[in-house]
Amino acid sequence: MPGTKIIASAHYVPENVVTNDDLVKIMDTSDAWIQAHTGIKTRHMSLQGEDTSDLATAAAKKALAQTHLDASDIDAIIVTTFTPDGLSPSTAALVQRNLNAEGAWAYDLATACSGFIFGLSTADKFIRSGSYRNILLISAEVNSKMMDFSDRTSTVFFGDAAAAYILTSAEEGIIIDEEMHTIGNSEVVHSGRVAPLTQLSVDNYPKMDAFAQVGRDVFSEVTTLIPQHIVKFLAQNDLTPHDIDYFIPHQANLRLIEFIADALQQPITKFSTNITKYGNTSSAGIAIGLDELRQQQQLTGKKVLLTGFGAGFTYGSILLSF
Repeated sequence: MPGTKIIASAHYVPENVVTNDDLVKIMDTSDAWIQAHTGIKTRHMSLQGEDTSDLATAAAKKALAQTHLDASDIDAIIVTTFTPDGLSPSTAALVQRNLNAEGAWAYDLATACSGFIFGLSTADKFIRSGSYRNILLISAEVNSKMMDFSDRTSTVFFGDAAAAYILTSAEEGIIIDEEMHTIGNSEVVHSGRVAPLTQLSVDNYPKMDAFAQVGRDVFSEVTTLIPQHIVKFLAQNDLTPHDIDYFIPHQANLRLIEFIADALQQPITKFSTNITKYGNTSSAGIAIGLDELRQQQQLTGKKVLLTGFGAGFTYGSILLSF
């Protein structure tokens, strides 16, 4: 049975860098508070009209440029996003058009900050089926367009970014095992909800809510579930956290990543982090982390654990061996 390997990866962020001091100008917060509670120093925001499909397309072009493939060689495009251009057409369909990838079918996958985990798992299954050879997997978010900038407890976390991967069939794939979970909860984290009608009226018009989260509940849920999930998942593969060379968790909050590292009794140096410069980029954070790791480290013979968690509530891990 064929496996899946990565032949290219790239990430893209908007040009506009928003510092903590920039946020101080529009809300009651401070650089010291933001860094102390989140570890974030800067984030990139799409302030010149770039939407999610634009970021996704830019990242995809960078990844394709690293290969001998043309867009016409792509069989399928999967975009994981919490912040699509719209409900329809899918953001993936817009990327397909932008790339002129005429032979590819495309769709979006919405599991919030766990998106790259669920997307990689899905792409792997298509490749393993033997019916598809080359898949473009993109995690892209324009979180800024969904923010309520009067809500300082949420807005300070988020940035905009995209990362793209070219996945192809190989005799020996890099995915060793996976495990995903969903716990239905619509209140702890939510975004983009559209209320149903209560009466017929010419004044009816769809209204979408901004991103919102109950920070304390999120922190409690993650710190309770994720370390236990990681230990149990690794044990199923006769491994312990000590056997993992690199961890790439969701880039939610540097303090949360530090908590997970401490709970696993692992040095923070084994954890790939990009949140300090990019902020929480939702599904793109893990994808960027793996791309940066591929650029900076020789991964041959290394084990890498990807762990996502996000609204839904969704969480899961994928174990890679290079």
